[in-house]
Amino acid sequence: MVPYRSILFVPGHKPAWIDKALAAGADCIVLDLEDSVPADLKAGARQTVAESIRTVRSRDTRVGLFVRVNPLDTRLTGGDLEAVVVQGLTGVFAPKISTATDVLRYDALLDHFEERNGVRGLEYIVPVEMIGAIQAAREIALASPRVGAMIGPTAEHADIARAVGYRWTPEGEETLYLRSRILLGCREAGIHPLTGLWERLDDLAGLKAFAEKGRQLGFRGMIAIHPSHVAVVNEAFSPTAEEIEFHEGLVGAYEQAAAAGSGAVRYRGVHIDKAHADTAREWLAHARATPGARPAPGDALGIDAPEGGH
Repeated sequence: MVPYRSILFVPGHKPAWIDKALAAGADCIVLDLEDSVPADLKAGARQTVAESIRTVRSRDTRVGLFVRVNPLDTRLTGGDLEAVVVQGLTGVFAPKISTATDVLRYDALLDHFEERNGVRGLEYIVPVEMIGAIQAAREIALASPRVGAMIGPTAEHADIARAVGYRWTPEGEETLYLRSRILLGCREAGIHPLTGLWERLDDLAGLKAFAEKGRQLGFRGMIAIHPSHVAVVNEAFSPTAEEIEFHEGLVGAYEQAAAAGSGAVRYRGVHIDKAHADTAREWLAHARATPGARPAPGDALGIDAPEGGH
């Protein structure tokens, strides 16, 4: 999966809002058919979302386009997928997954509609919203090659807060264990670890601190619910020119030392060896793939934006 920094939700029945999401610079947009769409509008929203995917993709080949379908137990999932699995879709935001078996149930539906509609390569973003999903995070992450990302839960008022019963704080210590389980599952499976959610729309300073703490823990992107949050999130999860220059220099210093027959060397006051160089190479590979990345001055690696997200 493309390592999206920002994943922004848009109600599926309000296509005019998509332009605001694109203008905000979101790396990925999730067109919602679940909670933000009233029950009596869901059937019509399916066709609106399908048309929105075609329209957006005709003028933007890079942005990720996912659809949050209704959960399996609503019996609406099949109808949702039948309508929205169209050319230009990147993947499915798959809600209310609790076990690896739930992932396979999604697989069975998606296999059918991909084949029927001539679409290939769809991925899942899996939100961890249920107690069972926290307990089974590792198995869910490894359940299917379609699982491209999972989300470590932090919401103040949403499903996970009700399920666990924690008392939310801006610092997020009450969800550190929950997020850490999801993060480790993502890292083992080699998928994209996401964090979220910051619900306080006008508190951009709080959002910035929360996003930066998520990056410090090891998350690589974040769910956003308002266009005004996108720039803050993108900045928090973007490699800086200084970071790129540091890691590039580290690799170069190690390679120069290794060529001279030394397995360790001092670099900017730090002892480095092969493990440090391997870590720096992995970091740089992520930086190359991050949407919106630009070369640092004098960057011989030429870090460019990826070609596409689907």
